[in-house]
Amino acid sequence: MLLRDRRSATSGVKFPFWATLLALLTAVPLLTATGAAAQAPACPNARLPPPPVDTSEVPPPGSPSPTPVPVPETPVGGERMAECSVITGEGAPVPPPQIVDAAASWVLADLDSGAILAAKNPHARQRPASTIKTLTALTAIHELDMDDTLVATQEDANQEGTRVGLQPGLTYPVGQVLQAMLMASGNDAAHALAMKMGGMRAALKKINATAQRIGALDTRAATPSGLDGPGMSTSAYDLATIFRVAMREPVFANAVGSEMIMMPGKPGEPPFELWNDNRVLLNYPGGLGGKTGFTDDARHTFIGSAARGDRRLVAVMVRGENHPTRLSQNAMGLLDYGFALPGGTAVGELVTTSPAPTTTTAAPAARAQLPQADPTEHSFFSTIKGPLILLGVALVAMAVVVALWLRRNRLATTARRESTSDEDP
Repeated sequence: MLLRDRRSATSGVKFPFWATLLALLTAVPLLTATGAAAQAPACPNARLPPPPVDTSEVPPPGSPSPTPVPVPETPVGGERMAECSVITGEGAPVPPPQIVDAAASWVLADLDSGAILAAKNPHARQRPASTIKTLTALTAIHELDMDDTLVATQEDANQEGTRVGLQPGLTYPVGQVLQAMLMASGNDAAHALAMKMGGMRAALKKINATAQRIGALDTRAATPSGLDGPGMSTSAYDLATIFRVAMREPVFANAVGSEMIMMPGKPGEPPFELWNDNRVLLNYPGGLGGKTGFTDDARHTFIGSAARGDRRLVAVMVRGENHPTRLSQNAMGLLDYGFALPGGTAVGELVTTSPAPTTTTAAPAARAQLPQADPTEHSFFSTIKGPLILLGVALVAMAVVVALWLRRNRLATTARRESTSDEDP
């Protein structure tokens, strides 16, 4: 009888504790899953561009891949800039499906007021390709004297991709090289400007500092030309912001707005014509110019701007294709859509100053392999560290309390046994 009483008393105390502990342990995945659903960015490519299709982003031997650019806690440009699908003003029509689907991300904005008229996944991390030359040019305008000169090198001339034909050993005005870079997307010109700004490492540091200063917080340039490299990142929102700031510079506005310039030829040969490759400038009424881009990883990127009446608009489209319709043609359609909207339409704004540095944790630790996909789509631990730590502390505290209780219970049991040992057969 005494034995039954002891077992009954012991099980009556232990059951709630173990049941509670089991419930807490069972709740861990539920809590983490709930936290992940509530806190992890829901939009595609919220932290990283899509996986690369080649080896262009493999870091040099011994160097890890850069960690993703931190994601601001609040979306730059307004709360609606956190939306993933098409964003339009209240009562405004949605652009035609052909335009909506032409690119993974796009932004349509007013160059003067900064009002965003419509957008699609504006802060998604994408690769800029040669549209990053707008940021390189903006930095060079502030760092260099446009009337100064530079001497082209063989390294400049050897750059991969599109080149404007800089001749090693020839001396060029800095302003001419910058204009050629923007008009015809010269990677040789971008490299020459970077060398003039102190060398590749120093130039990239200055270029990325410019992005931070103007609030382009999705952007990190890995190359001054837009060729893919480790950690390269931008967004449609950022490219619209960069272009808006750059268009305030007369040197930049004149460069992207020029249809043709003459460039020095090879020694002993006459100068040659260099034409602008932006179809909005050449084919759209009121075209102000812009920038084109393409790499295998970035796909097609495009910036086009135009003026109509007292309005100046810019359309930015990233990660698009040139079929069945060219991306430049869809950008023109987006400009048409914008000019048809009533004045005062706005779903956000292009912020051209860096917000306060309230950003989330920068991302997982650096990895030696290429970034594959957005980590927030697969892992939630980085977004719920606080709740997990609190839960862990609670479990440890409970374990200590239980250990003390068990010790006290054993002492009490021993005492009872000693006091009843003479009566218990």
